[in-house]
Amino acid sequence: MPESPWAHHRAQAGVADDIDFEIKGQELQFVEIELDPGESAVAEAGALVWKDASVGMTTVFGDGSANQGGGFMGKLLGAGKRLITGESLFTTVFTHEGSGKARVAFSAPVPGAIVPLKLSELGGALICQKDAFLAAAKGVSIGIQFQRKVMTGLFGGEGFIMQKLEGDGWVFVQFGGAIVEKTLRPGEQLHIDTGCLAAYTPSCTFDLETAGGVKNMVFGGEGVFFARLTGPGKVWIQSLPFGRLAGRIVAMVPQNRGEGSALGPLGDIIQGNR
Repeated sequence: MPESPWAHHRAQAGVADDIDFEIKGQELQFVEIELDPGESAVAEAGALVWKDASVGMTTVFGDGSANQGGGFMGKLLGAGKRLITGESLFTTVFTHEGSGKARVAFSAPVPGAIVPLKLSELGGALICQKDAFLAAAKGVSIGIQFQRKVMTGLFGGEGFIMQKLEGDGWVFVQFGGAIVEKTLRPGEQLHIDTGCLAAYTPSCTFDLETAGGVKNMVFGGEGVFFARLTGPGKVWIQSLPFGRLAGRIVAMVPQNRGEGSALGPLGDIIQGNR
């Protein structure tokens, strides 16, 4: 079975903890992070798969980044940014408190890929979907990105409030389905479904484009707007946004929630309920 194209990394010097890692699995991936004594990784609550006993856990307000500062108010500001994007007020920091090497592993909650990105190689920042962040080296700041135009907020769906990850360390973002990375030349444009736009570098310009005429909006089956990204910069596209997957599942659930078979109408007929 082929490895992920982002399978391995060995540490180099940097401001944030420059952790070693290995990504394992195919459709349902997890990332193993190797920590030296004193190094830390921060992750979303509930992402942990396993850890060595020497790795301690601490729940912190906000993102645990070193630049929050300002005491409690600085931490409250960081937590508030996470709350706006629909995440928990808290994250969990995992710190190697022993000697030698220790490992901790985190998993993605949906089928797809975990993509490791070094922020120092992307200009120090990445803008991504609200639920994309999985884990990072301690020192990475998790903020928010408001798009400029009001109509983006009214009609753009997933494209309005996004996460902004800043720093120089490694971040691990989770994308749904197959992943495509595109590099846009200056002035080059790409139209993407707002849910399928997984991430982009701040050097790209984000805007919305109408889907076309009234027939397209009503009968086309696509969204009323799609994202227009203009280069230069990098863009990551996901083929299966979690919202689209959840919508299909909800659409398949029988509307009758009363007594009956868990298999739905067919089960009711088989079991004599109808």
